Amino acid sequence: MSVESLFPRLEALLPKVQKPIQYVGGELNSTVKDWDEATVRWALMYPDAYEVGLPNQGVQILYEILNELPETMAERTYAVWPDLEALMRSEGVPQFTVDAHRPVRAFDVLGVSFSTELGYTNLLTALDLAGIPLDAVARTDDDPIVLAGGHAAFNPEPIADFLDAAVLGDGEQIAIAISEVIREWKGEGAPGGRDELLMRLASTGGVYVPKFYDVEYHPDGRIKRVAPNRSGVPSRVFKHTVMDLDEWPYPKKPLVPLAETVHERFSVEIFRGCTRGCRFCQAGMITRPVRERSITTIGDMVEAGLKESGFSEVGLLSLSSADHSEIGEVAKGLADRYEGTQTGLSLPSTRVDAFNIDLANEFSRNGRRSGLTFAPEGGSERMRKVINKMVTEEDLIRTVTTAYSQGWRQVKLYFMCGLPTEEDIDVLGIADLAKKVIKAGREATGSRDVRCTVSIGGFVPKPHTPFQWAAQCDHETVDRRLRELRNSLRGDKEYGKAIGYRYHDGKPSIVEGLLSRGDRRVGSVIRAVWEDGGRFDGWSEHFSYERWMTAAERVFSGGSVDVDWYTTREREEHEVLPWDHLDAGLDREWLWQDWQDAVSDVEVEDCRWTPCYDCGVCPTMGTEIQIGPTGKKLLPLTVV
Repeated sequence: MSVESLFPRLEALLPKVQKPIQYVGGELNSTVKDWDEATVRWALMYPDAYEVGLPNQGVQILYEILNELPETMAERTYAVWPDLEALMRSEGVPQFTVDAHRPVRAFDVLGVSFSTELGYTNLLTALDLAGIPLDAVARTDDDPIVLAGGHAAFNPEPIADFLDAAVLGDGEQIAIAISEVIREWKGEGAPGGRDELLMRLASTGGVYVPKFYDVEYHPDGRIKRVAPNRSGVPSRVFKHTVMDLDEWPYPKKPLVPLAETVHERFSVEIFRGCTRGCRFCQAGMITRPVRERSITTIGDMVEAGLKESGFSEVGLLSLSSADHSEIGEVAKGLADRYEGTQTGLSLPSTRVDAFNIDLANEFSRNGRRSGLTFAPEGGSERMRKVINKMVTEEDLIRTVTTAYSQGWRQVKLYFMCGLPTEEDIDVLGIADLAKKVIKAGREATGSRDVRCTVSIGGFVPKPHTPFQWAAQCDHETVDRRLRELRNSLRGDKEYGKAIGYRYHDGKPSIVEGLLSRGDRRVGSVIRAVWEDGGRFDGWSEHFSYERWMTAAERVFSGGSVDVDWYTTREREEHEVLPWDHLDAGLDREWLWQDWQDAVSDVEVEDCRWTPCYDCGVCPTMGTEIQIGPTGKKLLPLTVV
């Protein structure tokens, strides 16, 4: 039975809201398939505003892959701003997709990609607007399967009550596999209802269904164990790893936004994974091993993507793009191809020790010299050893001096505050480093026309990293250190005006820490915050620390846990962590030893170029590091 478009009802509301264009759909390369010709129907959601969600690479890839399947369709939905939410509630308009404006509740799957935990309240808004019960156990056969993915899904426990299922790791293959399970189940007449469907998904070992697992607690609040509550459900759920990225050259037809978005470029992921071993970096740990796209596939993707989209900028993405084994050849080949055109190339993520001026010159050959961004992360040499960010002060000064001397005038340095073992002097070291950067730049150029921007974020310990046991720094200490750093920068008459300063205060980091390492008991806090009006917690103008703390105090009152218990408490080695039954491939003993090495200021090499140091991923996942060189070159484009 066909599902009617909600657009006639929605259209009447749009003149009354900000940025109505974000809700109308019809973007170049968007897809609308016939409802009745599809057997399996996905609504894909990025739980943030359109301007943040549309460029998301993960959602775009799955959208395209699923729509290529003959009996499957996928449409997109995003979080609606509070102004439209209020009108939708008053007029009875449910959560809709932007492609054909179909009601989200009519789909088989609502797949939600979480890049950050601060999108959890937006999920509840979407569920409620859609008419889908917030509690997974209350849903009927008429409700979609609510499925989470993305980096935050590696610990979905805080939102376990709201999820039917979660998947870990790369989504390309598992999305197709889930679609096939649903197609078969529906073809058989949907025997056993949604419970049977979830059982079929869970029994594969690659889909986590929270309601099939019980959590027991010790009297002091620690987890006693997490165990399956029915036969046929595996005790551990494993992550998915795509091993040949050349077989998955997506997106082939990137979506071109109608409204302004945070990134307006065509992005090509040139490799996946990272083995640098930065101890704070969840993304680097959970995406192992390194798998490179070949230089020829990168070239083909750039050519096709530009032709299909009309974008004038290409971003070569990865966790550390300059680490691709053939990045020099990639840069030169693309710069040669597009020299004299309006196409610009960018390398969004660059390590100090992987950067070289030849590479930078290739990327700026068409005259686009935007600022360079580097991430030393720690303000002192000792701090960088703790976090395993093997960048010396000499490396940084040499790199930025070369950049200034070659015509760049703006350098951005990214740091974190609140790292394990950090002291006041480590943070004040950021000011010293920034001043040395300006001093070196002036000497290299003979000009005072050089600038450096210091950007600082609060550190949040993340699951599946060596710092998953660490105590998070309290927000009072973080804020005090940031004030002292600001005073040190602004009070310097010689260099202060040449140094910009951007920072995030410590309070949002505490909330993120609660959600990052929380367990199922945190779900009641999320619900209470949402009921109290919590929305768009990743946006400073909407975030309310007081709302979160009030909700947590009310929920945890009289119990054995509180916000500090989840955030500023250090865990012991053998404590059962909420995500221990979710397997990212990393050996728990190796993570613990790396945590001990961190406290002892011991650095670990990158296993791409050294013997294996037994993190566990390759043997556990049946994978291996895949890097070049291939020896291939990019040929010039043939003009037709």
